[in-house]
Amino acid sequence: MSLILFNKPFQVLCQFSTEDGRASLADYIDIPNIYPAGRLDADSEGLMLLTDDGKLQHRIAHPDEKEAKTYIVQVEGVPDGATLARLQAPLDLGDFVTKPCRAVPIAEPEWLWPRNPPIRVRQDKPTSWIAITLEEGKNRQVRRMTAAVGLPTLRLVRTSIGPFSLASHPLMPGDWMEVPAEDIKGSRAKKG
Repeated sequence: MSLILFNKPFQVLCQFSTEDGRASLADYIDIPNIYPAGRLDADSEGLMLLTDDGKLQHRIAHPDEKEAKTYIVQVEGVPDGATLARLQAPLDLGDFVTKPCRAVPIAEPEWLWPRNPPIRVRQDKPTSWIAITLEEGKNRQVRRMTAAVGLPTLRLVRTSIGPFSLASHPLMPGDWMEVPAEDIKGSRAKKG
């Protein structure tokens, strides 16, 4: 059984099939019968898990079994205490209400690679960084949350999933490594 950590680059599709000539997982990972356990939008970057074990894939991605995921988000604007409180509380996004989460302001990480292409810079709009940890993961949820509180997302990088993080497993965009699948199984047992 394989468990792969992959640092997905910006604009790479989270699938092995190609679409309109866009880069996909197949451009980076050549392992047969391996599939993503969860997704990241093409315009998001960072950590993904892939496995050849269907039960493990289902367990990692299933809504009732979600592993905590941390994202660092560069936003347009600077959050105050009230804005951070709104992000952390259940937030009505129209089609669903988010679960409570953790949202804290951070400095831009020194280890973070430059994005290619770089984000747009507007001289009259300050930017800041927030670390958001969710135990759920709906389509474009982090982007929708920051927009709902008046802080549009400029850059989104997933830095951790459950026990795995880019801090403890440093991978540059496009790099991957195999880890023991038992590491994620052990994290579930501890939560139980």
